[in-house]
Amino acid sequence: MIIRPERPDDVEAIDELTRTAFEPMSFSDGLEAPILHALRAAGDLTLSLVAVEDDLIVGHVAFSPVTIDGTHNSWFGLGPISVRADRQRQGAALTAEGIRLHREQGARGCALIGNPLVYSGMGFTGGTGVTYRDLDPRIIQTMVFRGLEPQGELRFATAFETEES
Repeated sequence: MIIRPERPDDVEAIDELTRTAFEPMSFSDGLEAPILHALRAAGDLTLSLVAVEDDLIVGHVAFSPVTIDGTHNSWFGLGPISVRADRQRQGAALTAEGIRLHREQGARGCALIGNPLVYSGMGFTGGTGVTYRDLDPRIIQTMVFRGLEPQGELRFATAFETEES
């Protein structure tokens, strides 16, 4: 398996993978692929990695800027993450590579909304004082790379912040 940055000719395969990966998920509203398009169009897709195996994209992870209490402060949101059902472990490898690259580039941290049982194993922590809408604080996951744990209201890139999402 090779992990590399997304290329323009990957977009269609990423869309298909994203739709297929999220379709059976009860929490999905089907907006994940359109969100990726909106992130690209706005210049907010700050890091987009794919996992390639036998010339096929089997995984994808996106990172975009977030604000906490209205300040970006070099924090990034992780997601969506899409992995082919038979390659679920590539999601952890993609996430780890994206985190490594963000750390190298001086980012302060990463945030996501997700299952604590999944993301705590990667080093994320929930219930830390970061809030998002009216969601349970345990699913608002953060990972501090440097500095202090932030406190306040999390906001994702505009592509995520619609009434439908």
